[in-house]
Amino acid sequence: MSMATLANRACRPIALANFRTDQSSNDHISSLCKQKLFKAAMDGFDFLRERTNFQVKPSTYAHLFSACSSLRSLEEGRRVHEHILASNYHPDMILCNHILNMYGKCGSLEDARKVFDKMPERNVVSWTSMIAGYSQTGQENEAIKMYCEMRLSGIMPDQFTFGSIIRASSGMNSIELGRQLHANVIKLSSGSHLIAQNALITMYTNFGKISEASLVFFSIRTKDLISWSSMISGFSQLGYEQESLACFKKMFSYGTYNPNEFIFGSILSACGNLLHPEYGKQIHAISIKHRLQNDTFVGCSLSDMYARFGFLNSAKTAFCQIENPDVVSWNTIIAGFAYSGYVNEAVFYFSKMRNMGFKPDDITLRSLLCAFTTPSTLHQGKQLHSYVTKTGLDIHISVCNTLLSMYAKCSDLDNAFQIFNDLENNKDLVSWNTILTICIQNKQSEKVFKLFRLLVLSNNKPDHVTFASLLVGCRELASLKTGEQVHCFIIKTGFEVDICMTNGLIDMYTKCGSLLNGRKLFDYMCYHDVFSWSSLILGYAQFGYGNEALDLFKQMRDSRVDPNGVTFVGVLTACSHVGLIKEGLELFNSMETKHGIMPTREHYACVVDLLARGGLIKEAETFIDRMPYDPDVVMWKTVLAACKTCNNVEIGERVVEKILRIDPGNYTGYVLLCGIYAGLGKWKEVGELRRLMKEKGVGKVPGQSWIEIEGLVHVFCVEDVLHNKRDKIYRVLDELWLHMSSFDKVESVNELNEMEQVGIEPRATPLGIVVV
Repeated sequence: MSMATLANRACRPIALANFRTDQSSNDHISSLCKQKLFKAAMDGFDFLRERTNFQVKPSTYAHLFSACSSLRSLEEGRRVHEHILASNYHPDMILCNHILNMYGKCGSLEDARKVFDKMPERNVVSWTSMIAGYSQTGQENEAIKMYCEMRLSGIMPDQFTFGSIIRASSGMNSIELGRQLHANVIKLSSGSHLIAQNALITMYTNFGKISEASLVFFSIRTKDLISWSSMISGFSQLGYEQESLACFKKMFSYGTYNPNEFIFGSILSACGNLLHPEYGKQIHAISIKHRLQNDTFVGCSLSDMYARFGFLNSAKTAFCQIENPDVVSWNTIIAGFAYSGYVNEAVFYFSKMRNMGFKPDDITLRSLLCAFTTPSTLHQGKQLHSYVTKTGLDIHISVCNTLLSMYAKCSDLDNAFQIFNDLENNKDLVSWNTILTICIQNKQSEKVFKLFRLLVLSNNKPDHVTFASLLVGCRELASLKTGEQVHCFIIKTGFEVDICMTNGLIDMYTKCGSLLNGRKLFDYMCYHDVFSWSSLILGYAQFGYGNEALDLFKQMRDSRVDPNGVTFVGVLTACSHVGLIKEGLELFNSMETKHGIMPTREHYACVVDLLARGGLIKEAETFIDRMPYDPDVVMWKTVLAACKTCNNVEIGERVVEKILRIDPGNYTGYVLLCGIYAGLGKWKEVGELRRLMKEKGVGKVPGQSWIEIEGLVHVFCVEDVLHNKRDKIYRVLDELWLHMSSFDKVESVNELNEMEQVGIEPRATPLGIVVV
């Protein structure tokens, strides 16, 4: 660098008189550093070092190294260090510590270690500089080793040492190591040192140990702003929003602390999670009072909070007030609109972000992709996919996973599976879990188990989400054997089975008909939540064990566990199966009055079934007409089936009209009405109804039934001619029909034939006899 260039860059704004002597030069450079004019100080040094006779004082070197640390400029730091070496000056321990600190702050631990190893004498600052450097650059193991060497050398750590080493333990994900360091803090009489205590609060909150963090916090006699900030942030991050607000109020009540942007960020996040707009508005007002509403961090937090409340205009206003928005700010407003379903607004801010010269990152794209959730937005999702490919952001596996999910939500399963297959060996566990969930949601449970086998062969380890998908797949397929294999795999791999996993297993077993295994798991549990009780109650109810289900419900109430909507589906079904009409209606009426649960369409359907099974057909019809939901075909079919049982032609004909009004092509209504006519011997009406069906082109959807035998699922269709044992199946089926004709409920084979013609289908169970 030429003298003229240096003079133009640095010396012209600064009086040349300041550099006439070594003393004035040293004093001036030191003064610039003290004024935090670091760049000017470095420019002055670069100008003066061209003078071979310029003598730099040790204190000036120290200031220059501090300037390089603040600038995070490794290049300039090395230049100052090289000047020391070239001048044959041997720095003392204090200056060496400044060099160590500079290299550590600039991220060159290799250079720092060389200096450290050559130091003839080291003090606590030397060791702490190295420990802090390793900790800040993610080399936690090296930091711990350095700390142990320090202790062995006889050097006692101070609060700064503890602050750095405690931060390192957080990165190692070892709570036991953190607790040992906490014990060291207390043992070495540093328990009252604020820096160490603040670091302990952060460490414990990072480990999710909020109670231990609180103990440290409340043991601090004189708290500073970092203490309060660490505790408020810890409460907020771990979901203790009310405690976070209480801590903020306590701090504010002292009147001696001025909240900074980080405290406001944490407390605004807590308000957003609580969905409490009034608290949020009050905190917003306080941020305005402290003139921080235009701060980037606070503005982002305000925008995010208002978006969570659904106040998108306020979120937009908060964003627009940010003086210097960064990529995170743009990501926040895009995510706010995207997650709220405002697709066009999210796309608008994405375009505006790019027009303003900001480069979208992987978080930007993941947020925007979440806006495309319906087939009508698929074309926009594809456009963004093209942008992802063009910009190379598909190197981020998280972006690919979000693309996969986007295509599935937009009902484009071909592209979803294509993306999954294109990932090849780059799939992470989220990729696998996403595709498994997609299969479950799209009724492709068979694929779940094929994919799971591939997952096991990969380097990914299944988690709770994986097993949840597998258990749902077993439930959907009613495959008990597969469910048992999944259960065995969970045990074999030593996977931690928590209450959620156990509830999933209970639900799977009961849905697959194994009430015994479901009950064993339930009895084995130390604690039952509402989902445990509900799964078992519903299982007993659906398989006809009404009394057992009601007994379980009583035990649940005695255990002081409040029921939920699923619980009431179970108990209402149980009442229906055992004919407890009065008790069922009382339970239904108690849902809203006693338990604050708004009955859903499913609960109303249970009551319809309760009344219909009890022969109260007229009451069931009236109940449907008066309910707050539009009735569906299933409800009317339930009433129509009861009409068939009771041979009630009048209501049956009326119900068929209502079914056809909802679904004109529905054949089941005709079939059941034919059954009513046939039961009364009205064959003429049966014939007329069948002719009407033919004229209207009402076709019967071929029925299917299946049975699992030794892990193989056998599927049967009406008039199936494809099964390899079809001849034997039909011979046994004929025998079963003949055997059924001997019962009082079926008067003749002719009637059986008539019933078969109007839609009675063979079931998988008798066919399974043949397969076995």
